[in-house]
Amino acid sequence: MNDRIVTIDNSTPAATGVGAPLHGWIEPRPTTATSQVTQDLGAERLRAKYEHEDKLKVHRDHLFNEWQSRAAELGKSAPAVLLGRLSDLGFAWRDVARMLGVSVAALQKWRRGEKMTGTNRLRLASLLAACDLIVSHYAVDEIASWFEMPLTTECPITPIDLYADEQPKLLFDYASGHGHPEQVLSEFVPDWRERYRSDFEVYEAMDGELAIRPKDK
Repeated sequence: MNDRIVTIDNSTPAATGVGAPLHGWIEPRPTTATSQVTQDLGAERLRAKYEHEDKLKVHRDHLFNEWQSRAAELGKSAPAVLLGRLSDLGFAWRDVARMLGVSVAALQKWRRGEKMTGTNRLRLASLLAACDLIVSHYAVDEIASWFEMPLTTECPITPIDLYADEQPKLLFDYASGHGHPEQVLSEFVPDWRERYRSDFEVYEAMDGELAIRPKDK
């Protein structure tokens, strides 16, 4: 059998594979106008991002300043009066004590009119000021039970935890809706998903009561 030599032109599709460009074909590039539009939109997007971050910071700072001003004004009232207001709002003394960083016994002494330090007086006024600010700006009803409500069903972190850990800005972000619950949690406890992961879930049973069942795998 005689060998037959077949010569293939490297410029043809047979040499470079199916769909290869034809000889002399040049891939089109974006026109100058199209490229400029892309660059302009990218710059506008970046500018919008920075403007959003700036406005977020301004809003946070303004809210924080208003909170401090309210606390200073409320601090003029007697501690027993401030404690009475928190009680009227429905707060449990154990939760008030935790958010102020004191014992329940200390609260009971202050309710009887015993002397408290200036630092504790400011903390007390600040807690009530935070409640007033959230109610007035964000229309939260029954503020005490709102403080007890977990940010998400996936973990037990509540606004009480945020305040007790001295994270008022995260608390206000959550209350205002500007901070998504998962975003707030990620700032507060970065590994919250792993830390509070559970193989069970809460659901509403046929009788309307809440029950627990294993999650679907």
